[in-house]
Amino acid sequence: MSGTFVGMPAFPRAAHEAVSNQTLRGNLRHATHTIRAKRAKAVSEVSDWAELREAGKRIKDHTLRHLDRYLVQLEESVVAAGGTVHWAADADEANEIVTRLVKMTGESEVVKVKSMATQEIGLNEALEAEGIRAYETDLAELIVQLGKDRPSHILVPAIHRNRGEIRDIFEREMGEWGRPAPEGLTDTPAELAEAARLHLREKFLRAKVGVSGANFMVADTGTLVVVESEGNGRMCLTLPETLISVVGIEKIVPTWQDLEVFLQTLPRSSTAERMNPYTSTWTGTTDEDGPQNFHLVLLDNGRSDTLADEVGRQALRCIRCSACLNVCPVYERAGGHAYGSVYPGPIGAILSPQLRGTASEIDASLPYASSLCGACYEVCPVAIDIPEVLVHLRERVVEGGPVVREGNKVVLKPAKGHAAERAAMRAARWAFAHPGVLRTGQRAASRTRRLHPRTLPGPGRAWSDTRNLPPVPAEPFRDWWQRTGGGKEGGK
Repeated sequence: MSGTFVGMPAFPRAAHEAVSNQTLRGNLRHATHTIRAKRAKAVSEVSDWAELREAGKRIKDHTLRHLDRYLVQLEESVVAAGGTVHWAADADEANEIVTRLVKMTGESEVVKVKSMATQEIGLNEALEAEGIRAYETDLAELIVQLGKDRPSHILVPAIHRNRGEIRDIFEREMGEWGRPAPEGLTDTPAELAEAARLHLREKFLRAKVGVSGANFMVADTGTLVVVESEGNGRMCLTLPETLISVVGIEKIVPTWQDLEVFLQTLPRSSTAERMNPYTSTWTGTTDEDGPQNFHLVLLDNGRSDTLADEVGRQALRCIRCSACLNVCPVYERAGGHAYGSVYPGPIGAILSPQLRGTASEIDASLPYASSLCGACYEVCPVAIDIPEVLVHLRERVVEGGPVVREGNKVVLKPAKGHAAERAAMRAARWAFAHPGVLRTGQRAASRTRRLHPRTLPGPGRAWSDTRNLPPVPAEPFRDWWQRTGGGKEGGK
């Protein structure tokens, strides 16, 4: 996976700065509360939501167990339908493939329909380095691009911007990228949307090359699927002469019947809609209808390494609905930029450290960007147990151990800065393995409880500065149980 956002510090420092920005926190609080309330209502309408959730989980797990077979089947189906399949092991290889394909057309610009995979690999920057300009056409992505910004949400990349800020960006930047914003532009949603429509229309009509991602790929037919709410995807997928789709290998489903499950759960979990306004599907090429050249770039970029982790692989079930972001108390206060990745929020905290590894300071900090409240697991439409993976990755950061990186088994060294934590956990493990020692320690703590400080010394102070230390009971549970016969004496 490509590097973290340029200049990004570790999550604790980035989040500390973000929570001091009251405008940002206000924007995030309003948006996430609105989205999650609408989602809860949409989900409540479905009587078999739990069954759909379980079905999605099982389909994804089955596909991941047999990913090699389904990827080969997908390639055969795409080629039979007139498309060309390319395999990219990492970001550099994917960028080289796309750049070469664009150059073969003789064009110097492309239009893009929202694709997190191309953001993950830094495709726009790679194209620009070769003299090719990429135009984002999703409204939120357009705002981010014009504002020289970074996406901060999976579904709503410009969630950190309010309407006034968007109007200022349009007035200041649109003229540098094409058609300028209308004079006297206000911050009403209708006027902002119309300004974006006029700006993008000329790009759609002249574009010869389109670049897309895909929400799903159907192995038995070679069909790709994009779901969206604006219609920009339909324009990118049908008007250009050449279409290049960059898709992570985990986005595959075996059959159209499997796709049916996700077309029910994804809209309700993401936009709180019963179905997406635009569901575009395409299979290879067709004479005189749509793009005449179709290229599918299948992207690994750390996904095979993640698949090798029995606990962490469940992150590959993700269908990018963003429901976990909208319920996360940490994301609501810190925002997406603090995660230093195109994948923010709870899913980013478990996906990015697996795709990129935990060698960098920011990736080592991401598994700690959570209170482990479990709200993310409750809303996930494919039942990813994010808290379980977070704890698993925390253990990897602190203890090190064997992992798979770039297809090879390696042994990670423990991360720096966790020596005290390792010592404390090892001491606790030893004490729990020796009942006599544990019993003596509990009794000593109870008898000296009046002498206990209200805050912890040394490194522990960072914890107790924002929390009350739990009071030590007058006697250990074991002694109470023995004295009362399990609570039977003197109780009813």
